[in-house]
Amino acid sequence: QVQLVESGGGLVQAGDSLRLSCAASGRTFSTRAMGWFRQAPGKEREFVAAITWGAGNTNYADSVKGRFTISRDNAKNTVYLQMNSLKPEDTAVYYCAAGPPGSDRSLVYDYWGQGTQVTVSS
Repeated sequence: QVQLVESGGGLVQAGDSLRLSCAASGRTFSTRAMGWFRQAPGKEREFVAAITWGAGNTNYADSVKGRFTISRDNAKNTVYLQMNSLKPEDTAVYYCAAGPPGSDRSLVYDYWGQGTQVTVSS
């Protein structure tokens, strides 16, 4: 099993920045990549970004490219999501997940955190 705990959410104004963290514990060696997803009220969960533990390869949703940056600290088993130039449409619960590399499909991710709320006011 892999346990994931997100932190760093909050209420900010449009244009502000936030950094989310996701600490992984347990059988982390069994995972190859980490992803961030988000879900807004009344909407489906959507992919935000992903990174591989090894090479640090990244991929992003078009809606966040140039504004969000995913990174990882292998020594701390922690993944970060730096979110800049936040917009009201970024408001959602953000989840981190562990799964296969290079995928933007939530169904293939095996482990999920409990989520952290990000609210961006206009």
